[in-house]
Amino acid sequence: MIKGRGHSVYFVILGFLIIFLTVLDLTFGSVKIPLSDLLNFLSANGQIPEEHLIILKSFRIPRIVTALLAGASLSVCGLQMQTLFRNPLAGPYILGISSGASFGAALVIIGFGTTGILSGFGMTFAAWIGAGMVMLLLLFVSVRIKQITTILILGIMFSSGLSAIINIMQYFSEASELKSFVIWTMGSLGSVTGSQLMILSVVLVPGLIATLFSMKSLNGLMLGESYATTMGLRIIRARTLIFITTSILAGTVTAFCGPIGFIGIAVPHITRFIFGKSDHRILLPATILTGMVIMLASDILSQLPGSDGILPINAVTSLIGIPVVIWIVLRGRKTAFT
Repeated sequence: MIKGRGHSVYFVILGFLIIFLTVLDLTFGSVKIPLSDLLNFLSANGQIPEEHLIILKSFRIPRIVTALLAGASLSVCGLQMQTLFRNPLAGPYILGISSGASFGAALVIIGFGTTGILSGFGMTFAAWIGAGMVMLLLLFVSVRIKQITTILILGIMFSSGLSAIINIMQYFSEASELKSFVIWTMGSLGSVTGSQLMILSVVLVPGLIATLFSMKSLNGLMLGESYATTMGLRIIRARTLIFITTSILAGTVTAFCGPIGFIGIAVPHITRFIFGKSDHRILLPATILTGMVIMLASDILSQLPGSDGILPINAVTSLIGIPVVIWIVLRGRKTAFT
């Protein structure tokens, strides 16, 4: 655990890890790209084989950028949810955002099949709309209900209800449609095209910047809403900002990459443990960088050495996140909020 002013050392280490893992991810895969070719590509002066150039531009760079954005976004969502609900097991999908996106995707895949509207942005747009509808519903509820625990319970109910509808749709779907939907639920960083990556960046980067404005509110909410009110914090405004940023970030990542589990739960706890701090002025940017590192590492692990196969990213993040959740439960106390 790094304490005191040593947190600056951790930021340097995180930056180094991001660079190192990015280089490793660019060169690693079914087709290994020599470091010399990568350096020639980055310098824009040297010559590299056409095959390697296509792989870098069309596949690996878009996938790495997607991993960086998704890791940062989901991790920040988890941090905000854990602080808002004062619950160490809260994640970005606890309010039903993931279920809303999955419902939208299910309508397209199961309702229209794997052709036609599914091509291009059809499924992504539908998942986006599904997540947005849940967000608007939660905003309406949060204005009328004061107890944050009640909102949490309602979010879980929304998620369960949508999941039940999705299960019914799966039951009556054709085998090909069911297979397509199941594959989508496994998550993928490599399915984002260049044009989709542009939209992903335009949405997620401002969303991540907006979360930086919630650092003061998160520090107040960490002490409880009653105490935060006495400090002059406007609870409804703080909740609204957190709900909107969480919905936009988590909903967008789910729409483009499918549901990716456990990053939002695990990364904030990993960051808290290493820093030994609860100040969100340090914790929030550190969580963003840690999320990038974990997602890059997951992407590298998902690539089977020496073959053309790639494991579902959801499987890899689950294997990383589940031990962290077990560790949280076994510790038996809310160390994240002390």
